[in-house]
Amino acid sequence: MEQFVYKNHKKLRYGYTTGSCAAAASKAAAAMLLSGKEISYVELHTPKGIDLRLEVLDISREDNAVSCAIQKDGGDDPDVTNGILIYAKVSREPADEAQIIIDGGIGVGRVTKPGLEQPVGAAAINKVPRQMIRENLEAVCEQYHYHGKLSVVISIPSGVELAAKTFNPRLGIVGGISVLGTSGIVEPMSEQALISSIQVEMKQKSAGDRKYLLIAPGNYGLQYLSGNFTFEAEEAVKCSNYVGQTIDFAVNMGLKGVLFVAHIGKFIKVAGGIMNTHSREADARMEIMAACALRAGADADTANRILVAVTTDEGLSILKETPYWAQTMQIITEKVEYYLNHRAQGRLEIGAVLYSNAHGELGRTSLVEQLLEQLQEQKSKEE
Repeated sequence: MEQFVYKNHKKLRYGYTTGSCAAAASKAAAAMLLSGKEISYVELHTPKGIDLRLEVLDISREDNAVSCAIQKDGGDDPDVTNGILIYAKVSREPADEAQIIIDGGIGVGRVTKPGLEQPVGAAAINKVPRQMIRENLEAVCEQYHYHGKLSVVISIPSGVELAAKTFNPRLGIVGGISVLGTSGIVEPMSEQALISSIQVEMKQKSAGDRKYLLIAPGNYGLQYLSGNFTFEAEEAVKCSNYVGQTIDFAVNMGLKGVLFVAHIGKFIKVAGGIMNTHSREADARMEIMAACALRAGADADTANRILVAVTTDEGLSILKETPYWAQTMQIITEKVEYYLNHRAQGRLEIGAVLYSNAHGELGRTSLVEQLLEQLQEQKSKEE
């Protein structure tokens, strides 16, 4: 693709999604099947309004079927699927009326747990890619005056191996990767894909009667959770830096409560009302810790030593030497609770357990015990 966007003073190239590849491969295979001719390039109009002209690769024919591939190009967005081949095999089958059947083959995952966009047992080909495939095949059928049945199987030979590098195993999608994309276009360095994966995992984890969720911002939180509570890491949703967005999702999904188990390095920012904890968005870790220490009665020298500390663990070690440790931790915890509740606007029971790798548990907000009871009760009902 030749479209670009500028981010952080860099010129970055757009790419196209696995969904676009699947739709383009399907369109090309159907056109070759119904016309009897071979084509080298296929045109695809994406939902974003950008038109693609993609090379058709690895064409093979059978009596009533044609298979071909499109190579994924993620542009300048880092993605494990960049460069892989996505195949579509389109078969003509006898039928009394026009019909298009879409399924997944090797390397396309299968849904095994409820709560995802596709039902249990279905191929992990999301709604928009399915729509793109269907609309393009309908257009090809109309072009060649075909009114019978077409069966489409999307395959991604490298998908079995790549699945381990994605969220799919956590979501209960087995055997391969998902065919994704809502716009058909990959925006370089986009946060939307990660945010969407968090929302998908929250929906999956809250399927059925589950109304309470465990949330951990990162791998440290997952490890601390499984080592210190009666829950396993895979029971929690990893929200990365998107604390505020995760709360919004929980509210909009109608959940009753969420409990964060979070390292102080990220959640000290939440104590300052920062809801995206990525360092690119905001830091202020040591400033917030020093301010809370001053409120607890610490002197200016202690505050200055905290301010020049490099890590939150270093700042905590400085505090631990003073009489202000307990009061500072209480103030930080209260501020975290205030801003979590402010984001939820009273529509969610919400709490946080704060910890440090060096100093262990640091504090619990007021609803933690209540939320742990609800989560345990929810878990017991399912066992």
